[in-house]
Amino acid sequence: MPEPRLEAAIHLIRAEVHADIGSDHAELPIALLTSGRAGRVVVVEKTPPPLAVARQAIGRAGLLARAELRLGDGFAPIAPGEVHSASITGMGQRTILGILDRAAERLPAALILQPNDGAELLRQWARMQGWWLTAETLTPGFWRYPVLRLDRRAGPDPAYDGLPVRVAERFGPHLLHAAHPLLLAEMAAQQARLEPLERFGRPEVLTELHTLREALAWLTG
Repeated sequence: MPEPRLEAAIHLIRAEVHADIGSDHAELPIALLTSGRAGRVVVVEKTPPPLAVARQAIGRAGLLARAELRLGDGFAPIAPGEVHSASITGMGQRTILGILDRAAERLPAALILQPNDGAELLRQWARMQGWWLTAETLTPGFWRYPVLRLDRRAGPDPAYDGLPVRVAERFGPHLLHAAHPLLLAEMAAQQARLEPLERFGRPEVLTELHTLREALAWLTG
């Protein structure tokens, strides 16, 4: 059974053709095919060893007829319009951003992203590039993993309505509106860690504390 972060990503996907970029053991595409959430999958790996691992896993599941496995960097092996959605999971957000920026017109209309180290930069990228954050959650694990779904839409993203943009980008508009329990726990832990450091006046600490307190004020207001 996939771990919670992958389960959350799987539940945000429903497409005829889905691409998984950096699939590793192919748990996500196998789950999509067996659950009927995808009709076909394209699995992309940058180097041959993980591609072979993915091929073996999909073969053991008896699903090779509905999967294409390709070697390449990010979306490079995928033609524009070839897939309806794509996922990138288990990477740092800066690595994910690099993949998205290099993809350009190859990006499909829906993206499911699961960074390992926060999602603020991805939310900023989405707002600047014309993507709506249509769903997001936090999942437990070694860290608290954010899972986002982005859809290419016209106009301002309504997820940010009524929220300070900086706060929403930092903590997640849907998570704030839902007062997500894992988010509240994370904010409490940050507050406990940062407040003893406030007296030293380090700019990065003061900035983070200001954003955190603004978020807490919005939640309690």
